[in-house]
Amino acid sequence: MQNHIPVLLKKVLSILNPTDGIIIDATLGLGGHSKEILKISKASVIGMDQDGEALEIAKGNLKEFKGRVSYYQENFSNIKKVAESLGVLGKVSGIILDLGVSSLQIDKSERGFSFQKEAPLDMRMDTRSDFTAYEIINSYSKESLVQIFREYGEERFAYKIVDEIINERRKTKIKTTTELASLIKRVVPKKYAFARIHPATKVFQALRIAVNNELNNLQKALEGSLEVLFPEGKLIVISFHSLEDRIVKRFFKDMQTKSIIQILTKKPVIASEDEIQSNPRSRSAKLRAIQKN
Repeated sequence: MQNHIPVLLKKVLSILNPTDGIIIDATLGLGGHSKEILKISKASVIGMDQDGEALEIAKGNLKEFKGRVSYYQENFSNIKKVAESLGVLGKVSGIILDLGVSSLQIDKSERGFSFQKEAPLDMRMDTRSDFTAYEIINSYSKESLVQIFREYGEERFAYKIVDEIINERRKTKIKTTTELASLIKRVVPKKYAFARIHPATKVFQALRIAVNNELNNLQKALEGSLEVLFPEGKLIVISFHSLEDRIVKRFFKDMQTKSIIQILTKKPVIASEDEIQSNPRSRSAKLRAIQKN
């Protein structure tokens, strides 16, 4: 697999326990989870990802399973639409939603997801879209920027950072990831500027969520997934920050109260120390799973 270790893989396999039937990997990425599912079962996989570049790499990684995998460049929020078009609505035995940014997106500096490498302010997961982080940073009002940074990044210094962005962009457009990251480092209090976690982390998270409409898409994906599964089918969601996990937790709780599902994970499953050592990306991962009634 190219630069990719699937997160919480053993837990995913033990919950899904695939034998045959249809699995939808709605965030296929480079195909890490799907490859192991195909290896240990006779299941077929419908692979969805909005990132066309990742999809092409996944095709190469999964080529030995030709005939058992189909590929769709779609956002995971369109899971019901894809299932309907294939005639499998209500016939799917398992769904995986891995909400992390793939190593491909982080490693390719020109995609603009990382503040550690100079790149245009982009952050689109689906490069067919025209809307980028550059638009947000250079044209959104002060109020909108503060709201994005506070709601999606839980950024305590949102006002300070936004004031500096407004001042800076009056002089010249803010074009790159490193320009934005140094601006943030400049305005936060000294003890945060040199903390273990880079002071731009939360703002970059907030921008990525806003550019890709991630939280609304997650809600739509959760709702669609329940219609796609057959009774006793399982849905696994791996989230990487508290905003996502809150949405998943609330949705599962609500659906269980209505007797539509049964929650399989009383508490979110997190990575072991060993897994974190071999795959640091898994440090913030939380897995929740349900079974449809």
